[in-house]
Amino acid sequence: MDSVRLSITLITRNEAHQLERSLRSAAWADDLVVVDSESTDGTRELASGLGARVFNQPWQGFGRQKNIAQDHARNDWVLNLDADEVLTEELSREIQSWLVVQEKRRLEGKLPGRLAIPRKNHYGSQWIRFGGWYPNPVIRLGHRSNSRWSEPHLHEQLEGNGSVDCAQNPMMHFTFRSISHQVSTNLRYAFEGSRELRRRGSRFSALRLVLKPIGKFVETFFWKLGFLDGRLGFIISVNAAHSMFLKQAFLLEGEGGTQQ
Repeated sequence: MDSVRLSITLITRNEAHQLERSLRSAAWADDLVVVDSESTDGTRELASGLGARVFNQPWQGFGRQKNIAQDHARNDWVLNLDADEVLTEELSREIQSWLVVQEKRRLEGKLPGRLAIPRKNHYGSQWIRFGGWYPNPVIRLGHRSNSRWSEPHLHEQLEGNGSVDCAQNPMMHFTFRSISHQVSTNLRYAFEGSRELRRRGSRFSALRLVLKPIGKFVETFFWKLGFLDGRLGFIISVNAAHSMFLKQAFLLEGEGGTQQ
């Protein structure tokens, strides 16, 4: 068995500024699928021009969108990428070799495994090595027979049974372009995180409003050695703490606690 057919899926919304490098890095796959959420910047046209099969889907949440993309895949082995992630040549070869081994196991009646992939997370042009940013492995590749994305509104995971292996080679993740990009992203994620907390029945706590941000800063800057990334490590940790503060503040606002 020389190769195994693979589909690579991406979910997008207004990603034309960065999608090309991701799709080009995945061009070796048999099938590229992009599920787009009503972009207005030419994302769908760009993806189609680069060989992807493109589907327009109003936003349903991260996990649901990824499951919809997986359902559109032509192959049973499916790898999910974000539009700001890039596969290196070394990782691409490792994925293909891993697929051959797993497909042989599957044909022998064994459960297909899943593959976690480490990420080199970049802030602007700098690779952030500490603060919990590396290796930061994420499970992204599995077989449709036993892999499915969980569907919370935020922090979805590729779940399933069978073993989980971890790739040796990382993919590139261009996490934030600038400080303003991190702040705007944290604002959006904190708001969605507060909505998820409410759905789970969580109530606002003044103690958590104070302690959660402090705990996050201590965790990322000291315990996870973020200070070794220098001034940028400090900025990242402060913004991470601010995100925790915002999540609790939005939870308070959602309960009407900010009204005078």
